[in-house]
Amino acid sequence: MVQSKASDVDGYLAEVPEARRAAVTRMRDLCRAELTGFTEVMAYGMPCYERDGVGEIAFANQKQYISFYLLRTDVRAAFAERLADHDMGKGCLRFRKPELIDFDLVRDLLRATAATEGGLVC
Repeated sequence: MVQSKASDVDGYLAEVPEARRAAVTRMRDLCRAELTGFTEVMAYGMPCYERDGVGEIAFANQKQYISFYLLRTDVRAAFAERLADHDMGKGCLRFRKPELIDFDLVRDLLRATAATEGGLVC
């Protein structure tokens, strides 16, 4: 699923294949726990977490991997060393195997995002 037509995140999760659903659900649970004050929405066919109407975090179940979108350039820069060994696009981490998702890193990225406002969003 590249872009879901689901109207909410519960509907999105229901579309995720069983083999990946637990990992994607855990990613959502972490977002909801760590991103206090953010609003959970569907944007561009994927779950997105906005603060003051600006998306800062998103995730998606793609055909070949699970993506975690880290949209704040300042947070990416602060974690450059820890992100260096990961498959990373311009603004997303790609996890090709659900069992290899570094949830400790994801939690740290979420906490850093929540801790400060601002920064450029790509």
